[in-house]
Amino acid sequence: MPTIKILTERELRHIVPLDLAAVECVQHAFHSLATKTVAMPPILRLDVKEYRGEVDVKTAYVQGLEGFAVKISPGFFDNPKLGLPSTNGLMVLLSSKTGLLQALLLDNGYLTNVRTAAAGAVAAKYLARKDSAIAAILGAGIQARLQLQALTLVRPIREARIWARNASQAEALAGDLSKELGIAVAAFADPSKAVVGSDIVVTTTPADRPIVSAAWLETGQHVTAVGSDAEHKNELDPSAISRADLYVADSIRQTRTLGELHHAIAAGLVASDASFPELGEIIAGKKTGRMSDSQITIADLTGTGIQDTAIASLALERAEAAGAGSSFES
Repeated sequence: MPTIKILTERELRHIVPLDLAAVECVQHAFHSLATKTVAMPPILRLDVKEYRGEVDVKTAYVQGLEGFAVKISPGFFDNPKLGLPSTNGLMVLLSSKTGLLQALLLDNGYLTNVRTAAAGAVAAKYLARKDSAIAAILGAGIQARLQLQALTLVRPIREARIWARNASQAEALAGDLSKELGIAVAAFADPSKAVVGSDIVVTTTPADRPIVSAAWLETGQHVTAVGSDAEHKNELDPSAISRADLYVADSIRQTRTLGELHHAIAAGLVASDASFPELGEIIAGKKTGRMSDSQITIADLTGTGIQDTAIASLALERAEAAGAGSSFES
């Protein structure tokens, strides 16, 4: 009978840290999206509005891979008031040949957090200026923490600014990250002052109204938006898309319906059929990325199923090599 591997969050944290290998795993996933035959259906989402909750289901199959992941990812954004994390979830890895269950990854959203942060690092690696040293992170949750950690893997970050609606949370995160990363990290009360003078700006919130004005953007800046993974979410002023010299999507099909691009189209600032490069196309050399240090670039990351298949496959590979997890016959 087939053997099924079960891995807990604790085990996954040990074998799949946020490191350069994780960044390369997600980079390869984007490359595959641009160069290989990929089946990636639209995101299935369930809204639980009375509790500020949502549940996303994502998946993707890459031709040639032995397995594919199906991820269930809840986000309940009032949970911190209850002393609970805002994100949760699990992944299942299925055989591409038989559809049988290969692994059950009880990660509580950990792998999603890692692959999302790694995607931010990939975006910065290909779109931000190579000398980018100052980062502004908008938000103070787990993704804010991980996005800054990921940036330090690919760019020489020496200073960071943190802004969040909850000022005390921003202060606490700034203190933690300053000690952890050994760089200057400060909390800002005004998001515009955090953005102005920064080389890289990353938005990590579930905001439903813009928190970054197009007027704040400066020559040479790179912006990565990771929060707008649903139609109602919106972190960037829609006019920022038309103002940017280069807009890049993780999946143009997705960003036209639920990313920052979606809001620019709805505002009549961008044509609904306008063509933009995807991050994987830039990685693969099919499209041109940043052309000069003076360009303003934006990466619109809505989260793709291929990232989940990639990180889940890496987790199973690492688990088998390390003898981690529990195995049983179905």
